[in-house]
Amino acid sequence: MAQLRWRLAGDDAGQGALFDADALLDRHVGTGEFADTEFLHVNAQRLINRVPASSRLPFEYTINAYRGCSHACVYCFARPTHEYLGLNVGEDFERKIVVKINAVEKVRAELAARRWAGAPIAMGTNTDPYQRCEGRYHLTRGIIEALLEADNPFSILTKSTLILRDRDLLAEAARRGLAHVSFSIGTLEDEVWRETEPGTPHPGQRVAALRRLSEAGIPCGVLVAPIIPGLSDRSDQVAAVVEACRAAGASSVSPIRLHLRPGVKEHYLAWLARAHPELTDTYAELYRGRSYLAKGAEPGGPAGQAAWAARRGLDSGSDWE
Repeated sequence: MAQLRWRLAGDDAGQGALFDADALLDRHVGTGEFADTEFLHVNAQRLINRVPASSRLPFEYTINAYRGCSHACVYCFARPTHEYLGLNVGEDFERKIVVKINAVEKVRAELAARRWAGAPIAMGTNTDPYQRCEGRYHLTRGIIEALLEADNPFSILTKSTLILRDRDLLAEAARRGLAHVSFSIGTLEDEVWRETEPGTPHPGQRVAALRRLSEAGIPCGVLVAPIIPGLSDRSDQVAAVVEACRAAGASSVSPIRLHLRPGVKEHYLAWLARAHPELTDTYAELYRGRSYLAKGAEPGGPAGQAAWAARRGLDSGSDWE
């Protein structure tokens, strides 16, 4: 493997290095269910990261205990973060997972610092905190425990049913008004799920997990994300997700259309050319010179029409961008 560029390892654009130059402590090749995965153990310089104001995100601070993600979603916006380390956006992102083994201790120390004012913290903003390796490392659970000890509010975004393991902690956090969970469920259709999110739990299992958390008093929202032109953007497809999640107790449901930032766009379009060559011309029209779909984009109708049809079944004020 090429030498990893830890000095360029900032989680967010414009931030300094997360790791010392000698931060790589160990390369560990997984066995059993992790046989196709390599874990890169590192000591992180910090865990609570401030999001650049230019990002215009609805949160100011994030925690990501892992880099890379075994969920292997073909459209994942975080893939280019692996390039900062000298790894690639394809198989490396899916199979070479950076594990910040000092994450729990660092979070506790940063929460206890005098300069920390207790702002809400978002988890799952870059890679899923409940991807498969969390079952081995338990970093997310340790971080939640630290946040509870500090009485610090937090949110979690996930596609994983492993979150049910921590239902006890999340229920306590919710009782104290500290926690909010969001599930990402872009489709309920088996074929689309298998093609685009091969490493994730079945979306039906995510709906069931949503129900169990909601029944435990944990507020749960859903991002219908991403809505993929030509694959999951028909109004009946989107409505099926909305109806299932509302029936399961979702407190909010918000749609997000497919975003193809540089690096992700090239990876996704290469996959599309192999899996659905009939859609390549449509995507050339939809995403020519842009990362986001233009409002009202209608290459023959489906993307724009599904957007308006779905909005009628969603919370008022939902943002399609």
